[in-house]
Amino acid sequence: MAKTFPLEIFTPERLFYWGDAELVICRTLSGEEGFMADHCWGCKLLDIGELWFRENDQKEYKLAAVSGGYIDIRDRILVFTDAAEWPEEIVTDRANEAVHRAEDWLAQHGIEDRDPDETAQHLRARKRAQNRLAVAAGGVKPRR
Repeated sequence: MAKTFPLEIFTPERLFYWGDAELVICRTLSGEEGFMADHCWGCKLLDIGELWFRENDQKEYKLAAVSGGYIDIRDRILVFTDAAEWPEEIVTDRANEAVHRAEDWLAQHGIEDRDPDETAQHLRARKRAQNRLAVAAGGVKPRR
């Protein structure tokens, strides 16, 4: 039995998850990182990406799509994210539409005509939608 820690995942709308976990793997702005019990304390900014965690004595990982935020690592791990979804909650038609809307906007606005902030907004929307589609399809499983 591996050592566990309390894990809580919050969005602005809800407490997304609460329980004990052995391992959390997420995409920070520095890349993919994993955290276990007794990890050194810290706080990291999250990127859009997959969040994997394994509950106490379970073989399979749980997967969620997250959209930014931060992870606070102490004796427990808290994840605060703008949005989180389980694979079964993702409406793939809606995610596909979001990808197409962002790509259409990018195609219709030449690089010289683009407002940098608006471009960043559309690139982020496309990345969120692509991440949601990847999670709905099962994501990229972490190595054991």
